[in-house]
Amino acid sequence: MSAITTARPEASPALYRQVAYLTAPALVFLGVRAVGLAVLAWMAARNGRSITTALTSWDGHWYLGLAQGGYSGAGSDLVDAHFQHDQSNLLAFFPGYPALTSLLAHLPGATLVDAAFAVTVLSGLACSYGLVRLGALLPGGSRRLGLVLAALFAASPMAVVLSMTYSEALFCACAVWSLAFLLERQWLWAGVCCALSGLVRPTAAAVIAAVGLAAVIAITRREDGWRPWVGALLAPVGLVGYLAWVGVRTGRWDGWFVVQQRGWNSQFDGGAATFKFALDALASGRSVLEVLTVGLCVAALALVILCIGQRVPWPLIAYGIAVLVMDLGSNGLMNSKARLMLPAFVLLIPLAMALVKRRPSTVWLTLAAVAVMSAWFGAYSITAWPYAI
Repeated sequence: MSAITTARPEASPALYRQVAYLTAPALVFLGVRAVGLAVLAWMAARNGRSITTALTSWDGHWYLGLAQGGYSGAGSDLVDAHFQHDQSNLLAFFPGYPALTSLLAHLPGATLVDAAFAVTVLSGLACSYGLVRLGALLPGGSRRLGLVLAALFAASPMAVVLSMTYSEALFCACAVWSLAFLLERQWLWAGVCCALSGLVRPTAAAVIAAVGLAAVIAITRREDGWRPWVGALLAPVGLVGYLAWVGVRTGRWDGWFVVQQRGWNSQFDGGAATFKFALDALASGRSVLEVLTVGLCVAALALVILCIGQRVPWPLIAYGIAVLVMDLGSNGLMNSKARLMLPAFVLLIPLAMALVKRRPSTVWLTLAAVAVMSAWFGAYSITAWPYAI
């Protein structure tokens, strides 16, 4: 009897295209971050540090402590900028990221560090999809523009924190989806995502400003009925709720701000300390990181002007400016300025618009160069630079 063979059905080109379409944002983000981790592995070995230690350092140590013991049971090895341990200083860190980390750590076989990295990576992926959607919503925008924007975000100067046990990735995911929903006039979801961002970082005030101002304008113009009211009311719930809880815990309405000032000398001064730091760093040239930080601050201000010139939707500009005001207008750890600008991802839109008009080879080469430079800067900041970022 002759053997009967049946041909296996081959996947159609349409299926491959669909898979590529669905996974493109994730592949772009993970590809750029893989470059960062490769450079980090090299620099960590050169500086006698382990990758895990580097990726869980500074604030990451605090978040892990919170995820493990909560606001009352974290370890005594957590110290502030004065190298002092004060249990109340835990209140400076918002609960969203450590709460998710603690939740995932209960999965079978998962360690606390594994869970923290998982939250960071998944948040980064969620943010990449949000950026692609945002790019398609821009006037004259497209999915390709969104993919370039996602790549630039993953290759931001301090994008190393998108691979660390830090809360920036989770915050950016909440913020970008809130802004995307805002441009789509989906007020309920814009308010929900904004409220969630308020449980992650104080920078949520910038998202609240964008959503709130857009809602006020819509209400004034009698647009979208009751929906802008809902978005405006939901937006500040997370941030205001947490600040109020800290106020109850400390017995002061401004308790969170007091904790920030006491533990990290951080308070709003209108930019006086940042200006002095910039002049000192440029005059002395005492470190690569500080000089580059000043350059990044100047570049961010220039990008605001480009956003206005490119007629980026005003809610995005308002959000970006608010992030910069909160960052550059505060004193405290000057070496954190570049990291705290990471949520101002909307300022990358003019660069993405310029790149997307170029030939594919130019786009690929530019993004590769930016990814390598970002990888070095991030790896240097957590392996060779001895101070907090």
